Amino acid sequence: MPPQHTATVPAQPSPADRAGPPPGPAYRSEATRLLCAGTYLDADFRDAVIDELYVHEERVTAPSSGTDTARVLAHALRARRLEAGWAAAVLLLCVLGVVLGGYAFALFLVPCVLLTLAARLRGGVPGPFRTDHPGSHDVSRFRRLVAGYLRLTGWWLMALYLVTVLGAAFDDDGREPGYDAGYGSTSSGGDLSVPEIGTGAAWAVLLIPPVLAACVALHRRQIAAVLGGDLRPDVFTAPDRADEAERTAGRRFARIAALIRREQHSPLVLYHVQHPFLGAGTPQEAWTLAVELRPQTGRKQIPLDNREILRRIEPLVRALAVPAGGDGERADRVRDRLRRLEIDECVFVPVTGLPLRSAAPLEPRHFRAERERAVEEGGEHRRHFLRIRVGAWEQEVVTTVFVRVHTQGRLLVLEIAPHVLRPVNPDFHTADRVAETYRRTGPAGRVLWALGRTPAFTVHSLLHTTRGVALLWRMWTGGNAAAPADGPWCSVRELGGDQAASTFQEMDVSRYLKSVQDRVANGVREALDAAGWQTGEFAQQVVNVSGVYVGSAENSAIAVGSHIDLENKHTTPAATTAATATTAATATGGSDGDG
Repeated sequence: MPPQHTATVPAQPSPADRAGPPPGPAYRSEATRLLCAGTYLDADFRDAVIDELYVHEERVTAPSSGTDTARVLAHALRARRLEAGWAAAVLLLCVLGVVLGGYAFALFLVPCVLLTLAARLRGGVPGPFRTDHPGSHDVSRFRRLVAGYLRLTGWWLMALYLVTVLGAAFDDDGREPGYDAGYGSTSSGGDLSVPEIGTGAAWAVLLIPPVLAACVALHRRQIAAVLGGDLRPDVFTAPDRADEAERTAGRRFARIAALIRREQHSPLVLYHVQHPFLGAGTPQEAWTLAVELRPQTGRKQIPLDNREILRRIEPLVRALAVPAGGDGERADRVRDRLRRLEIDECVFVPVTGLPLRSAAPLEPRHFRAERERAVEEGGEHRRHFLRIRVGAWEQEVVTTVFVRVHTQGRLLVLEIAPHVLRPVNPDFHTADRVAETYRRTGPAGRVLWALGRTPAFTVHSLLHTTRGVALLWRMWTGGNAAAPADGPWCSVRELGGDQAASTFQEMDVSRYLKSVQDRVANGVREALDAAGWQTGEFAQQVVNVSGVYVGSAENSAIAVGSHIDLENKHTTPAATTAATATTAATATGGSDGDG
């Protein structure tokens, strides 16, 4: 009778781990860990991070919600150093192959190029590991066919190369003296001369590929050691452990990292005029409501400014973090991510005109001064927002709602700009699995894998050497350290993010957006009512944005469309306002673009 195996579901985080404040700073978040792993798995992502943060050091860092961009840069530099060492070894071996083997070594390089093109067309990250997850091989049928044809042609040429050089290595009958030192004799046919492969050249091109395969295996072993060591979850999140990548990154990194950590979570956001919300994720459908302030009959009107309105909004939104049962033992069991809702104020200021990045005024006193200038400013460049963030799924799904209120004369303008950061690239999620799979793979499997990856690794190493030289050239000749400050061109968090999310994640995002927008709308309505201004027009505009209105069961009206008439002679203004307040969650449903 075969032995019985009992499997158990892995333990889930305890309620205490899920409630209250975040388990740690962005420096140790899961999103940061996955992005760091991505620098070893995806060479394109790694190079983009280095170019944005390290080469162009004059660019201000985009806001990094739930992540530490400096730590990602440290691992990107470490991954590049590891690959640069093996790329230099591959380059030397290729030069040696050309010197010793002459044109015979081209018989090896040609199929290598074809197999590299096939791998690119087939999709997947260009790195030492082949990621595997649902959707990782979702490419068009045409690309699969072209990739298959290139792969078949490449391996056929590789087999032809092996047959040719093996024949030349073991069959030297009738060769002229001195043949071993060069190409050998030539066979002429008309005006064409095709050199034959000498014995020495044949042995040279036969021995170099196995050495290249050894380089592939050792490089992969190094990456697996990092993924299964420094980037293992319990090691990465250890509060008393220094990051090896940061410790060995050098003085230039230390200087840039200090600037990044000064900027990435600052409430004073220095932005590029072409994309001010860079780093917040994908924009959802925004709201803009303009309401004429009309006094309520028989009440004294109090002047309203945006500070007073935001003061009314903030406690209502903050109350979303309180469980329905209130505080106590029952509340401690609630795991809703709204309990970690963050509210702060931020001011967007263009970076244009800043002489140096290091001179950016990011101290608390500078923020307070900019906030005072922007608080009642309807200007174009400086903008003051109430920023509401919900970091869910271990900071991989971040929902941010920017709220701006402006009053001018007798007009109130409410702007709501929701943004969503989708999860980290699913290729990066495979880091733990590929490291563990490598550990469990036997020596024979590792050798066969290295032999199969040698052609593509050879070409990638040659390309990496070229890109590395170009990167150094731009860094040394660009003069970026002394250049005028520039806004961010891309966000590391968005570069390493996915464009889609799971159904559960999209449901959570929709719930967060609707909950926050409901409280914002109620806060503005309460502020208007408390100050003695009419709320009916504002309530109607909130309804019109969503296009759906549901009133009370008695004497109610249901209207669907972009133009809705809410007139009901049997409903008092107070009842209409109450009905709007109870249905604001439904009314705001059209604002997130996900429903």
